[in-house]
Amino acid sequence: MPLIERLPKKQRHQQLLKIIEENPFVTDRELTRELKVSIQTIRLDRMELGIPELRERMKQMAEHSYDQVRSLPLDEVVGDVVDLQLDKSGISIFEIREEHVFSRTHIARGHYVFAQANSLAVALINDEIALTASADIRFLRQVHLGEKCIAKAYVRSMNGHRGKAKVEVFTYVGEEMVFQGNFVIYRSTGEDHIEGGM
Repeated sequence: MPLIERLPKKQRHQQLLKIIEENPFVTDRELTRELKVSIQTIRLDRMELGIPELRERMKQMAEHSYDQVRSLPLDEVVGDVVDLQLDKSGISIFEIREEHVFSRTHIARGHYVFAQANSLAVALINDEIALTASADIRFLRQVHLGEKCIAKAYVRSMNGHRGKAKVEVFTYVGEEMVFQGNFVIYRSTGEDHIEGGM
């Protein structure tokens, strides 16, 4: 029996609560590795403490912790938006599934990782019209089937009420950065009618 399971339940529960408080996106499998206990122990402890599974925690965070997206319909954002402060910052989570990978290698297709970052950058903009003007991106490592990409976006500068915003996005799998992008997002006042694009 692992050492941590021999700890009194109260101490194990305190450790579990601390880990989830620090990283609400932690999976049960990651908890088993960190606490060195079985997945059944993690699930039982979560149930006793009334802590929902990751998917439910993400839904709860999404319902309570973000501004309304104005620049595009929420269902057009790639990934689940779990935090959004318009014109400031945002977080989304995107799980890599079978349809997102190359069948032979099980490596995520790059355009999905890019789409998560790009759509989050656009969603941050507090305007009816927001379009990507340019992007400087770097893929830092491959993302694999079953991994969860956590994108964190920050508005770094705004050029007045009308113009362009610079948004920086970092995407992580666990603690490891897998993607970085610097986006210039065109924004308008929403009063002008745009014909023929930019």
